[in-house]
Parts: sequence; structure tokens; C-alpha cells
Amino acid sequence: MKSKIISLIVVFTSLQSMAQEKEPGMKTLGKAIVDKFPTTRTFDVQYEQLGPSNYDSKLFGDRFERGRIESHSRFKAAFNMPFYASKSKKLVLTTSLRYKYENYSFGDIYNYNTTQTYTRGTEDFHYWAGAVSATYMSSLFKKPVIYNATVSVDGNEDSFQRLKGFASAIIVLKRTPSTTITVGALALLDPSSIVPVTPLFTLNHKFKDSKWDMDFILPQRLLFRRELMENGRISFGTELNSESFYLDLKTPDLNGVYELNQLELKSGITYEYCFTPKIIAFVKAGVNNVVSTRITEKGERTNKYVYDHKEDAQGYVRVGVSYNLFQRK
Repeated sequence: MKSKIISLIVVFTSLQSMAQEKEPGMKTLGKAIVDKFPTTRTFDVQYEQLGPSNYDSKLFGDRFERGRIESHSRFKAAFNMPFYASKSKKLVLTTSLRYKYENYSFGDIYNYNTTQTYTRGTEDFHYWAGAVSATYMSSLFKKPVIYNATVSVDGNEDSFQRLKGFASAIIVLKRTPSTTITVGALALLDPSSIVPVTPLFTLNHKFKDSKWDMDFILPQRLLFRRELMENGRISFGTELNSESFYLDLKTPDLNGVYELNQLELKSGITYEYCFTPKIIAFVKAGVNNVVSTRITEKGERTNKYVYDHKEDAQGYVRVGVSYNLFQRK
């Protein structure tokens, strides 16, 4: 699931440069992509603060710790830039860079094995990723088709960790002034992926005689949105987000490089404001439900985890600002 969500964003990143194509339909499609995902714009910065929550964990299937996360914050920065486009604009090469910093502060922790309660200091984690993507636009049965192949690398502050890749094909089944529907498939070239090929589906629909529209992306989001005054927009709904970073562990039970994968279901409200056609800011707030938190050996499938924990729902606030070099009035 984590790889699928990240891969969708990388595909959409490549499509933003095609928004400059002269064909009106493709220009509309490209604008829709960068409108949905701030991280696909030329430069994007976000900060998120999550509220306190209690957790209960297992190590190798046995009860391990229960405790409290008093504070959890994230800082993210993303950069995307096409560096080659064919004369026809049907082939585009794009590079993407991402950085994330996570900070945890803990309260009291109880260990089931030692029956002792103790405290843990603040913990910081750094994560980076880079990708090169090739996107080719064609047609099939007189409908637009987007093919993509991407190679990515990621790691932590210590070193490079993994090389990954994927390929996808997406066809625009329907595009009218009120409705856009796309379907496709994604092949993941990653040994840690549980399912090597997954389906893709998106639906955007503007309701008749209404300022509201619905934005559905499988499996990432369901949002209901409307314009608010001249330069603002408000959204309500639920989004599935994935977070990951690497851990260098040196304990009697775990020794080596491991990967933490967390799936979060965020429900709430978003307000976006357009300062200029190129600069957009947003604020999100709501409830964050942690679907799963698992630690695996580096490169192992997430169903072969060594550690997992359950976590209470928590409040969250996220703010961000992005700049899109290619945005036009």
C-alpha cells in the first residue's frame, strides 16, 4: 500500500510538465494533477503536529511495551523538475527529491518483559528519497494513455539504503466539463511489495448546479470540495497517507537496518488559499487514525514484520506552502 501511494504521486509529478502541451485536454489534465497533490509542484514545504496518543506494541508476536507518545511532529520538503521534453511533448523526463524529518517525545513506558516503567528521550529520524521518471503520452482506442517508468533511491542520514522501481499505464476513460475518470495498473519492481501489480482508479465529478465537487482516488482519498470566496477552497473528507523511515538498531533482539512503515487515515477539513497563480498555502486539521505501524528488516515484505503496535486516534494540524513554476493564469 505504501509503495502504491508513493508511486501514484511520482506518476502525477511527471504529468505536471505535460500541462504545457498545446492540446486543451492534456493541459486540463496536467493542471488537475498539480491541483490535487501539493507535493507534485515545483517546490513544497509542509509541517505537521500530531497530538498525544497511547500505544501498545508487540515484538516477534509477544507483548513488548505500552506507553505514551506525548508529541510527534513532521517536516517535509519536496522538489520536482522536468529536465527533458521531446519536441512533441509526448515524452518527458522528470527528477524528484524529497526530505523528511520526524521528531518523537515520549512519556512513561512500561515493559512487559521486565515489568518496569521508564522514560525515553526525544528521538529524531531523517529520511530522503530521489527519483528519475520517464513519462510517455499516447492514445489507445482514441483515448489518452499515460505510460510511466520510474527508478528511485532512498535512505537516512547515515547512507543510501534501497533502490526501487515501478512502471504504470493509465487511460483517461472519460473527460467532460463535469466528470473525469481514469483507470490503470501499476507494476512494482520492489521485493518488499506484497502485491506486484495493483489497479488504479480515479474519479472527479462536479455536481450539477452546485459549487461542490467530489474527488475520489483509489486507494488514497475521498474528498468533497468547493471554492470559498475568490481565492480560497475548502475540503472535507478522508485521506490515506503512508509514512516510512529507516532505523539503525543495535539491541540484543534487533541488530541492523530496519524500516518502519506506518499507514494513517486522516479525516478532517482543509482550507487552501492562492496568494498568486504560482504560490498556494494550506492548513489541514482533524483526526488521525493509525491503521498500522510495523517494523521489518530492510527489504522484507511488510507482512513479515518483527515489530508492530496499535495506537490511539489523535488530533493533527498540518500547514504548508508550495510554489509551482509552471502554473499559468
